[in-house]
Amino acid sequence: MTPSELIILNFTEIRRKSVKLWKELPENYYHWKPDEKAMTAIEMIRHVLEADYGWNIIINKGDMTAYKTPWKNRPFRSVTDELEFAEPYRNTFLESVRQFSDTELNETEIIHPGNGEKKILGKYLLRIGYHEAVHAGQFLSYLRAMNINRPEIWD
Repeated sequence: MTPSELIILNFTEIRRKSVKLWKELPENYYHWKPDEKAMTAIEMIRHVLEADYGWNIIINKGDMTAYKTPWKNRPFRSVTDELEFAEPYRNTFLESVRQFSDTELNETEIIHPGNGEKKILGKYLLRIGYHEAVHAGQFLSYLRAMNINRPEIWD
């Protein structure tokens, strides 16, 4: 298995577990949040899904100065709707990762637009997976606080 294939496998497994969690969210809890400064449950789901669009621009060294998200002004309908809308952006992102050679993963420098930090592409991609995994942990705590069934994600 190539390094890019391993990274994609990791992304796919993280997303599988995220989706398993998200699908437990009842519609009447979509706008629940633990405090006023937190994202609502559905906002967190969108945040994770929407990130693939931005990550793809960043890893392909695109211009983020005029960043416009396809989700802008899009109403929250359902978890299923969010997943379906995000699917082509996810596929594009994974296809970009699939195209990177071992050399590119080990030598290409990526500058994160939020903080200007330079990272090697392979390490940057692993941090992308960590971003989603952290939100999965947050989502588990949301479900616990809502007293909602938390599915077994360690299978």
